[in-house]
Amino acid sequence: MMSTEEEVAEMMRCASCGITEGDNIKLKKCNACYLVRYCGVKCQKEHRPEHKKACKKRAAELRDEILFKQPEGTDLGDCPICCLPLPVDSAYTIMSCCSKNICKGCTLANTMREYQESLEYKCPFCRKPAPTSEAASRANVMKRIEANDPAAM
Repeated sequence: MMSTEEEVAEMMRCASCGITEGDNIKLKKCNACYLVRYCGVKCQKEHRPEHKKACKKRAAELRDEILFKQPEGTDLGDCPICCLPLPVDSAYTIMSCCSKNICKGCTLANTMREYQESLEYKCPFCRKPAPTSEAASRANVMKRIEANDPAAM
């Protein structure tokens, strides 16, 4: 088993020919796995058959790591449409009809869709028509409170 110093020294040389990185030689990392370095395209092509299996495995691990990395959550929860965490700043809309917090991105996408298709404005989550007055909005909130919806309270 190699020590850490030996691993670092191994990383600083061409995987094919073994030349070390110096003042006039700049080694380039493998673009897929970032595990090995090469002094040029010729060495990269020569070493490819040996490196291919390990490279594909590491590249898949890197993709999975990025894909399944969970974003930081907030106490506000997630947008029920896109499932992204709601921002801490007030970049979300509370809908009076269903008491859902909808992120500004989903609200904007819904507004643009309705504008392009000449539709009346509806809630992006429950698709109920938007209240036309403050009194209608308050009546919606009161309905949600009477239904014991904790988000409305």
